[in-house]
Amino acid sequence: MNIEIAAERLTHVGALGISNSFVMVWLVTAVLIFIAQMISRKMTLVPNRLQNIVEIGTEALLDNMSGVLGSKEKAFKYFPFIATLFIIILASNWLGLVPGVGSIGLQHGVGARNFVPFLRSPSSDLNFTLGLALMTIITINIMGIRALGLKVSISRYINFSSPINFFIGILEIIGEFAKIVSLSFRLFGNVFAGEVLLIIIGFLVPYIVPIPFLGLELFAGFIQALVFSTLTLVFLSLLTEEHH
Repeated sequence: MNIEIAAERLTHVGALGISNSFVMVWLVTAVLIFIAQMISRKMTLVPNRLQNIVEIGTEALLDNMSGVLGSKEKAFKYFPFIATLFIIILASNWLGLVPGVGSIGLQHGVGARNFVPFLRSPSSDLNFTLGLALMTIITINIMGIRALGLKVSISRYINFSSPINFFIGILEIIGEFAKIVSLSFRLFGNVFAGEVLLIIIGFLVPYIVPIPFLGLELFAGFIQALVFSTLTLVFLSLLTEEHH
């Protein structure tokens, strides 16, 4: 049984270390591109089963975004970003549960610590979740600047009109960093804990018993993708509305 918090390095390209979670990110990207190509090539006026599922999911997400943002127009405007976040996290979580991920690799020497799996779920690597959260917060702040203008957006954080507004601005800056920590650690903690649970259950009772837990992790992976994208949507809604 091998449980490592940090992603294991497989090789190096110059000074860049290639980890198993990094390889998995590119694999997830390739799978999503393939699925997108397959769906787009077979789109018809009378949708098939796969196209039907995609359209139902799109409509559900747009309705949810419209409720949070307050208008259908804003929902369509920010849909590509929010949908991309949801799909990437969901695919990373679910593909990380495919048999062989985390269990097929190389054994260097004797002992569990010397085993290096070829693939690892990206969401169980803190570097991935931290980078994703950082990119998300930076992006929604840029969207806020584009929606309200640079002066209005900056005044949210730097405001010398009164001591109270200046103090509130400092709290807003702290809050942005707190959002990064919250988003990244929530996703990492839940996915990593789920993988540890599956490893332990599979080690103790390798047959039949792990199946319900696998179903639970599939549901948890969906919930974590939904939570991350919904929180991002709420933060985006706040940043694209003029501060009073």
